[in-house]
Amino acid sequence: MAKTVSERHDVLPALGEVFREHGFEGASLSLITERTGLGKGSLYHFFPGGKEEMASAVLADIDAWFEGHIFAPLRTDDDPKRAIRQMLAAVEKYFLSGRRVCLVGAFALSESRDRFAKSIRSYFVSWTDALTDALLRTGQDPKSAKDFAEEIVATIQGAIILARALNDPASFRRTLSRLESRL
Repeated sequence: MAKTVSERHDVLPALGEVFREHGFEGASLSLITERTGLGKGSLYHFFPGGKEEMASAVLADIDAWFEGHIFAPLRTDDDPKRAIRQMLAAVEKYFLSGRRVCLVGAFALSESRDRFAKSIRSYFVSWTDALTDALLRTGQDPKSAKDFAEEIVATIQGAIILARALNDPASFRRTLSRLESRL
């Protein structure tokens, strides 16, 4: 039986998990209807552009979460070291200690990369820029701050992949702990 959803935003978490588990190409409409509990008519009511609009909405939702919980605090917190520690804690929670795939990263590695290139690039640029800003406020020089920000984001993304590949969430937590100690 089809589920009643009052707002488009209500279905985004389920859509995100379908795309995380099956990728853009593997997320068939029948799988999406099954996992969201919505009929095709309801899905097309919320997303007239079909699966591509669904994926774009999920990416926008992820971007909004990261903006509010990670990017903005990195840019604005009076204590940049606290903001960086909070970023690491938020990342651990968001990625379920490495048990949750980074959908933006997964899209960046898949055939759908070109289709969502602007959203993918924006996510990673926003993250490294916000982290660079925080590192600058800790007293690092601009080149070192930029290089370290890129290293941190790359390390987090790699740690997600490693934790998933090894089925070892503790490896993700250990990586975050090592990053925190370096800060």
